Amino acid sequence: MEARLRAAVRDVVDYPKPGILFKDITPLLASAELYRAACEALAAPYRESGVTHVVSIESRGFLLGGPVAISLGTGLVPIRKQGKLPHQTSREEYALEYGTDVLEIHTDALTSSCRVLIIDDVLATGGTACAAVRLAEGLGATIAGHAFLLELGFLGGRARLDPHRVESVIAYA
Repeated sequence: MEARLRAAVRDVVDYPKPGILFKDITPLLASAELYRAACEALAAPYRESGVTHVVSIESRGFLLGGPVAISLGTGLVPIRKQGKLPHQTSREEYALEYGTDVLEIHTDALTSSCRVLIIDDVLATGGTACAAVRLAEGLGATIAGHAFLLELGFLGGRARLDPHRVESVIAYA
């Protein structure tokens, strides 16, 4: 199944800026079979991990986090870009492979009794995922691990997430 999932990911040259090879997952999402398989592959390694909440990162992480939360029988907590959440938030600035950004989480979204799985579409440099860890841990939650649909191994993001467990469905060396 991994080969079929990989074949459904489209490369887009020079997006969102020159020099970037963007991995477009929309063809994969357009297939009910592949979308379901991808979400199940993200959830499978964490079935027995005691996860209480899936934390999904805006925006493509939302496309995966909801189905994974349903599959695992957990709650879903969104981490959004600055100014998008309506209630009191904690914020974290972070570096991207092509700039900087800010993420926010509701201050009442997680507690010390929460064990979270952080979901996003791509692990690149790890900046976004590290910011999500800082936000979740800042609210007292324990990180059960991370799950990514795609991992761009050549950018070294996995090492930045140590000591947390990292699982990816499709890895590019």
